[in-house]
Amino acid sequence: MANDISFPCTIMLFFIVFYLINSSNAMPSFNVQRYGARGDGRTDATEPFLTAWSLACESRARAMVYIPRGTYLVRNLVFWGPCKNIITFKIDGTLVAPENYWSIGSSGYWILFAKVNRISVYGGILDARGAGYWSCRKKGGHCPQGARSISFSWCDNVLLSGLTSLNSQNIHVTVHHSSNVRIQNIRIRAPSGSPNTDGIIVQASSGVTISGGVIGTGDDCIALNPGSKNIWIERLNCGPGHGISIGSLGEYANEEGVQNITVTSSIFTKTQNGVRIKSWGRPSNGFVRNVQFRNLVMRNVENPLIIDQNYCPSKKGCPNQSSGVKISGVTYANIKGTSATPVAMKLDCSGSNHCTGITLKNINLKYMRRSSASYCKNAHGRASGVMIPRNCM
Repeated sequence: MANDISFPCTIMLFFIVFYLINSSNAMPSFNVQRYGARGDGRTDATEPFLTAWSLACESRARAMVYIPRGTYLVRNLVFWGPCKNIITFKIDGTLVAPENYWSIGSSGYWILFAKVNRISVYGGILDARGAGYWSCRKKGGHCPQGARSISFSWCDNVLLSGLTSLNSQNIHVTVHHSSNVRIQNIRIRAPSGSPNTDGIIVQASSGVTISGGVIGTGDDCIALNPGSKNIWIERLNCGPGHGISIGSLGEYANEEGVQNITVTSSIFTKTQNGVRIKSWGRPSNGFVRNVQFRNLVMRNVENPLIIDQNYCPSKKGCPNQSSGVKISGVTYANIKGTSATPVAMKLDCSGSNHCTGITLKNINLKYMRRSSASYCKNAHGRASGVMIPRNCM
């Protein structure tokens, strides 16, 4: 009888000790509601969010900022680092911007993580309610510069996972002067006519992986700007929008280059472009090299494969000039589908800096169920395998 009683008591004691040990090591959680945030969509929760961040950032143990279910109205949020340990920012609710677009539009940022190392942002919905701002832009009125919805500047070791970003005033996600960044399973949505609502912009950053997600917006799904290097993009559904772009480059005479880029296993649907490299038609020391576009599907895309080195949308400051951006080592491989325009491949390269080392392999792009056409200027390289349209280099 004594043995029968001691065994369950021993087991219970084990679980009590196990619980106490793990409770003592549990990650401190800073729930924004504890500091006054109300998830009613009307009460300004900006200060409670900043308080929760400040406490988590000062924690010597790994810490979590937690946003429970509900709708939280927040103005500009700048989460400054460096922090004393790893931070998890977990969003189970929805963050909405004020309806008055001036409230966040003047600063250029809505939610900004700055100088933070080792930060993971999980889940949640961001709704910047950008329609009023877009209307101001389209009318040509007096408008603020517009806010980017979520940004990482001077940050290292970043994970952004499972976020939904809706109706940004401007760019949805920016990565700037950062390294070792992973963006996964993201959903971005804005109307096709919304101006400059790029999905993700990367600039002056390295080691960025964008994996899985759906982006439909009014500008580029992804834009890789000067200083982008070692970038991997895979399993993306892009459309509507302007496709995936390297550039525009060459806006300034002295500019960082773009290198070591891979875009693979992705689908483009009814986009203005597929994969594009664009540079201004004027002097620059910029460059693009070692780029892989492979295993892509185009569905009724206007310009599936395009290099445009005569980019000059306003026709000011660059007419009749030649782009100084040097493009080399670009591969297009295993790309199939349909073009919405007769010319499915346009390689329009600089007269003073020809594109070199272009590789075409197994391209099959139809237009109206027939073979599409190609256009090449100052482009040099080689082709192999199926070539529809024909190789024009």
